[in-house]
Amino acid sequence: MKLALITDIHANREAFEACLEQAHLHGADRIALLGDFVGYGADPGWVVTRVQDLVSQGAIAVRGNHDEAVVQGPGPNLIEEARRAIAWTREQLSPEQLTFLSALPYRVEDSGCLFVHANAHAPSGWEYILGRTEAVRSMHATDCRHTFCGHVHQPMLYHMSSTGKIADFTPVPGVAVPVPAHRQWLAIPGSAGQPRDGNPAACWAMFDDARHTLTFHRVPYDLETTSAKIVAAGLPRSLADRLHEGY
Repeated sequence: MKLALITDIHANREAFEACLEQAHLHGADRIALLGDFVGYGADPGWVVTRVQDLVSQGAIAVRGNHDEAVVQGPGPNLIEEARRAIAWTREQLSPEQLTFLSALPYRVEDSGCLFVHANAHAPSGWEYILGRTEAVRSMHATDCRHTFCGHVHQPMLYHMSSTGKIADFTPVPGVAVPVPAHRQWLAIPGSAGQPRDGNPAACWAMFDDARHTLTFHRVPYDLETTSAKIVAAGLPRSLADRLHEGY
């Protein structure tokens, strides 16, 4: 089975559509959505509806911190720009969409894989995996051989041997990486809707569980339309500007 991994869409319709189209072209059999469907962008209603449709068709979806914030109110760690976007987003969503977001699980285990937004050891605490220390802690918290996370807007792959040796590397887009089950793996596909690694192209990844490979992808999308929508909605202009630089 080929599983497309998409995360941190952040209400960016154009980026989400581009990722879904490319995933289809690459033969994805199923989709896993790793949270943060809303926040920052100007199309939260469309994105949530699309996520609902995909879940009804068998997609996996987990809760992100921005999804939780729009339902429960922003936590103390969200910056002012994010808070403004969350307040605006809440006004754009229907009661049904808010209920859908509030019902999303923090983590899902399926076919020996773990899907979570932030980490495996405390998924509702929203701690970032910024290096090997956090990655090890997360991998120690699950028996799954493959963990897929969002939250960090930069693609990264960690692996741990049976002896506990940890390594990491930044993947090259389009190059299949062997991810055999005799090691433990933690993969961060990067953000579809707001990349922060200096490359504005949307991120997604494909896990092939038959071949035990993981391929990270980048796909360009209509940045001009996306950023214009953000400005037109009255959201902070900085949220539009940063998309062009990928930061």
